[in-house]
Amino acid sequence: MRGGHALSASGAGAQGSAEFLTFRLGAEEYGIDILRVQEIRSFEEPTRIANSLPFIKGVVNLRGVIVPVVDLRIKLGCALVEYNSFTVVIVLNVKGRVVGAVVDSVSDVLELQRENIKPAPDMNSQVDTAYITGIASVGERMLILMDIEALMSSPDMGLLDGNF
Repeated sequence: MRGGHALSASGAGAQGSAEFLTFRLGAEEYGIDILRVQEIRSFEEPTRIANSLPFIKGVVNLRGVIVPVVDLRIKLGCALVEYNSFTVVIVLNVKGRVVGAVVDSVSDVLELQRENIKPAPDMNSQVDTAYITGIASVGERMLILMDIEALMSSPDMGLLDGNF
């Protein structure tokens, strides 16, 4: 993996486990490094920015900080789901920048042992697994572990180059 991923999990590496915030996008459940999560907020319609990419929902004012909000369902090509009372925004701190991610719902925080995390399978070139760090089975649940920092700071997101 890239050096950034190793750094993001370095705090938990000595114990052989890491904590992940789990959330749902449609039928799938994802996990992200809990250390990237600043807070979880109920969804409020952001102010739309003209000519922004389709997955950029707009911006919200979070205690005086203008925060871009990304709908992960659109970004990851999931079927669209209507916003409801379970829809939340996970507020992330990515490379010193605050970014919001819209998800269907937040499940819980799980501590996963490193040996229970399997590498993402090789897929055909049409499936982008660049931001998937692994797959974990927790009982009957299958978690897709995501490098949220790499995803949010990728050039195609346009979030960390001063656009907002």
